[in-house]
Amino acid sequence: MKTITLVAWMLVPLAMLAWHLGPGVDARARDRAAVEVARAEAALAADDAEEAVEAYSAALAALPAADLATARRLRIERGKARIAASQLAPASQELGALVDELETDPAADPALVDDARAILATSDFYVAWLKRLEGYGRDDWEPHTESARQTWRRLTEQAESRGDSTAVAVHQRDLEAVVRLARMEPDELQGLPIPKECSKCKGGQCRSCNGRKPSRSRSQSNNRSKDARGASSGPPPDDSGS
Repeated sequence: MKTITLVAWMLVPLAMLAWHLGPGVDARARDRAAVEVARAEAALAADDAEEAVEAYSAALAALPAADLATARRLRIERGKARIAASQLAPASQELGALVDELETDPAADPALVDDARAILATSDFYVAWLKRLEGYGRDDWEPHTESARQTWRRLTEQAESRGDSTAVAVHQRDLEAVVRLARMEPDELQGLPIPKECSKCKGGQCRSCNGRKPSRSRSQSNNRSKDARGASSGPPPDDSGS
């Protein structure tokens, strides 16, 4: 009996080592990712979108490869943070690749696919707005407004089919916003404040940002007044900005 007990005690360190080198590796990686996600959320609460982008990137780097669904969600959140940090080019590139990936995966969560599409449409909207302000021709900005319009119309129709009145209202508002943007004359656009992604919003339904001064990323150096909108809330009404 003593021999059996002794052998059992000798095996305990081996079992701990096996866990440490096996499942424990993934557990520690998930812990590191969780710490970085918490850092990203704290950064967003402090209106530091660039810090949030860095933290989400660190979380993705730490996350085990097997955690595909979590990684995809973090990529969406990083895309939102990039838009809030005015990193529109990398946001559009990353979100476009993610949407393509999700649309070719029959096992992908439909809600996650819709979220990715909505944030990509948001990125297209902001790109189109800035290109119009900078004097680009229709051939440069219209593909972005058209892509956003098609996406938000599709999301509106899907929400209507499942009876989700809240989502219908959000997507319909976004659809109207991008249509209005495409129809605006250049002088009308010049008179409006640049819409700003609210880094604290989830799905464009943040009430607290209404009327709030926009967040500013560290890279922003201009002092123009900006309109703080939700993640997909589109441009301000035609009579705003005065």
